[in-house]
Order: sequence, then structure tokens, then C-alpha cells
Amino acid sequence: MKSKFTSPTLAMLLLGSHLLLAQTHPIKITKRYLNLPVSQNDSRGTMQFKVNGNPERSFKIRLASEKPDYWVFCDMVALQGKTIEIGYDGKADGLGKIYQDDQVAGQDSMYREQNRPQYHFTTRRGWINDPNGMIFYEGEYHLFYQHNPYEREWENMSWGHAVSKDMMHWEELPTALSPDNMGTMFSGSTIIDYENTAGFNKGNTPAMVAFFTVDNPEKQVQCMAYSLDKGRTWTKYDKNPLIDSKAKWSSKDTRDPRVFWYKPGKHWVMALNERDGHSIYTSKNLKEWQFQSHLTGFWECPDLFELPVDGDKNKTKWVMYGASASYMIGSFDGKAFKPESGKHYYTTGSIYAAQTFANMPESDPRRIQIGWGRVSHTGMPFNGMMLLPTELRLRTTKNGVRLVSQPVKETEQLFKKEGQWTALSSDDANAKLKAMQSLDQFRIKTTIKLSHATSAGISLLGQRILDYDMNSNLVNGVFYSPEDMTSMEVTADIYVDRTSVEIFIDNGAYSYSFQRKANADAKEGLVFWGNRIEVRNLEVFTAKSAWK
Repeated sequence: MKSKFTSPTLAMLLLGSHLLLAQTHPIKITKRYLNLPVSQNDSRGTMQFKVNGNPERSFKIRLASEKPDYWVFCDMVALQGKTIEIGYDGKADGLGKIYQDDQVAGQDSMYREQNRPQYHFTTRRGWINDPNGMIFYEGEYHLFYQHNPYEREWENMSWGHAVSKDMMHWEELPTALSPDNMGTMFSGSTIIDYENTAGFNKGNTPAMVAFFTVDNPEKQVQCMAYSLDKGRTWTKYDKNPLIDSKAKWSSKDTRDPRVFWYKPGKHWVMALNERDGHSIYTSKNLKEWQFQSHLTGFWECPDLFELPVDGDKNKTKWVMYGASASYMIGSFDGKAFKPESGKHYYTTGSIYAAQTFANMPESDPRRIQIGWGRVSHTGMPFNGMMLLPTELRLRTTKNGVRLVSQPVKETEQLFKKEGQWTALSSDDANAKLKAMQSLDQFRIKTTIKLSHATSAGISLLGQRILDYDMNSNLVNGVFYSPEDMTSMEVTADIYVDRTSVEIFIDNGAYSYSFQRKANADAKEGLVFWGNRIEVRNLEVFTAKSAWK
């Protein structure tokens, strides 16, 4: 990354290297960003900003005392023209390297870094995990997420924020919710309060209301904040917390509120993970909540939603969902979920803590989900990613009603079909794949038929990205039984990005994702393997970057 040590903005140095946290230094903010050097070799210290003597923010950072591994930044748009005081209680050597600029350090290479995913969302800098508060409002998809803006490891949990018109091209906005004197900002959800049940609305502008867990060493409590400018700025409710249930459950594990409007009962519902499962709370005004029921067997990040079965709006089921992507199918009366079948899975691998968009318009009632991809990016100043947005449906199968997922139609804009062939031998198919060898992001759709082999699949630089074991009914090591129990075929829709692989089996009946890892000793690039298999269909696509 390009060094900024010789930048003319050094005239705006914030402090000398001798100053400690108690020896704060004033500076008037005249630029958009403060760029901070980070080194993983340095220990974490606490940095604090004050405005008029009052704490404005406090966070932990590994401030680089020598050469930085990478740079992070503070967006100072809200403090333009104000004088701040900065202090740091760690090694002070790096303080003299901090500088103001109207660009993020490394802006010239942003989104073009070697290991930057090209069609999956990643944050500009820092760590991300759980998606939070996903909501559609006035033409924008809002993606909030657990975020550490100051390091590529977990810490300083905040709500990052990005918006998109199509779920593929994202604009990252300033941090929405930052830690305060109550604690750090853990996962949650958002709603639009059209009926002004909480009283936050202003004129004809309905409030966007966020519900989130505040975590501190003692306990986890549920809080809310509201926005009147489409999520750009937030006001935390002055009577937080809404729910403090540590004593009731004798557990600190009470988190991740998922709130939605239950139309038949004309009340709000909150699904909340508490100790060993998901609890249901209800409210008329979003401020006062009543406990209704509890369902054991889930851990973290609940979601609860209704879906038509096989597209029939007159035949619906409810889905109770947990962070590990396990789910139950059943009924819901506004106060309690009654399971009819489960637990089931439809996806495995790197996905965790997935959430679905709230407030989808009546003209587009899709249930769209995005999950956290637990994938690292070697040598990058960011970590973690979001998986492709997928549409969830309920489909009747030989085993009963099950959840299936496929990438949303909006993904198609990034892929260009370069060729399609049928009835190929594996050798002929491999010849067609040679054109893909030099690409670091692409898509393949294929159907393979086994006859002489009990297993077959596709390898990418020695990593088996599709491994179908027909004898043991395994797809990449996970049990999978096709809808046709005597089938010798498997269909896969494969999305390869620079650091990840996502695969959807048999029209989304099962999917999985994982980190892409090349074997340095691999003699072959992208190849089909298996004894005398037939490649019944092969389609190859090149992929555009969502960042260009």
C-alpha cells in the first residue's frame, strides 16, 4: 500500500510521540478522514477523542509504532470544523504518523487489491461479521453489519452500514451505531414504524427503528435507536435498555433481537435468543415488551418469517431460523412458534448468522437472505465478507416441505455467458474449461452423470470444490440425498470469487461455501475428475467486478 509518510498533510499532525492519553492535543478537523497506521505486531491500546471536554468516541487499536501493516480510518464528516482532543494510552510512537486527508489511505487501490472479492461485499477497512438490520426502504437495500473499523480482527463492535439499489453494487456509509458508555453494539434488526407506534416519527416521515444488543462485561441488554434520514444518522432511545433479562435466565447470553410487525394481532414481535433458544416478546409501542414463549434448541441470531409453499399464497408455513443455518418449519400465532418438522439444514460451510431483508414491498415479496461468510483475505486490511444474496423458498420434497435457496436474479447482471455445451466426456469438458484457467472470478453451471464411478466432481488448483460421493450420499462431506433417490446425476451452480467458492446443488436444494485455497503443487487448474463420467451440461461465465 502506498505510504503517506511524505504527504503534505503531515502539517496536520495530531500529536507528538511523547503524548499520553492524559495529555490530549487539540486539533481542528478540516479534512474528511483521519488515517491511522496499524501493526499486528503492536499491542492494543485505547484511543479517545474528546469534543469540548466530552468523550466523542473511544476505541481499541494496534497503533503502529514502526512500519504499519495497513491503514484504517475515522470518518470525521460529522465533526467538520470542530476541535477535537486525541489521546492514546498505548505506545505513543505511532501518534505522529496519524494524518488528516480527504481520502482514505490506499484509496488509489481500493477494491482492486489482490485478494479483494469482486462480487461479494467487503468493508473498505477492518473486520466484519454478522449482517444486522437488513431492510428495504424507498428504493434502497440497507445492509448493517457487525464491524470493527479499526482492525482486521474482532473488537470495538459497531454497526457498519452500506446501501445498494440492487444488492450487488454497494456504497459504504459512515458507521451507524458506535459503542457508548453502556457497552458495544451487538447484532439486531430494523423496522419502519409507519403507524408511529413509538412516537418517533416527524410529520410524514416514518422512523427507521433499530433494535440491537448492548454488550458489556456484566450482561447483554436490548436497546433501540431511531433515524429520520434513511439511516444516515441515529438517535439512541434515552430510556434504554428495553429488555434486561439476565436475572430471568441466569445467563449473559441474551441477544440478537429480530423485530417485525404481526399483522393479524396488530402488534410487534421480537424473536430474541436467550440462553438455550429463541424467546418471543410482543409490544404495541416498541418500548414496552412482554415475554410470551420460549423454544429451546437454537443459538444466536434468530429469524422468524412466513413463506408460501411451492409459491401458493394460500398455503404458508413459518420458518424459525438460527445462526448456524438450522431451521424448523411450523406455525406461529403471534405469541408462540409451534414446530412441525426439523431441525433441518439447506446450507453449510462458511455461512453464519444470516438475516433476511425486512420491509420488502408488496410488489416484490421475496424473502431475501444474506449471510456472513467466515472467509479471510490474506494480506488485506479487511477481514470477513458477505455471501451472495439468495432468495429463500419453501418447496415440497420427498421428505416434506423444505427450505431452498438460490442467488437473487440481480446477480445475473455481473455474469456473461461465454459458452454452453452438452453431452461431453470429462476430457472434452476439461478442454472447454482451459479458457477459465487464468481467471480469478467466474461462474460454472454443470450437470454430471456417474456411471462407472461412485464419486466425481471438479477441482480448482487441487482443491475439490465439488465432490459428489454417490455411494455414501455425500456432497463435499455432507450428507445429501437427491430428490430422485435413484439418480446418478448432480447439478451444480458454482460461483468462484478471488477468496471464496459458493455452490448451489440441484436448484438450491442444498448449498455450501468455503474459503478458496490453492495448492501450490497442483499440476492442473480447473478440471472435472471421476471415472468415465458424462458432463451432460456445461455453461461457463466470466464475472464483472461489482466495484467498477
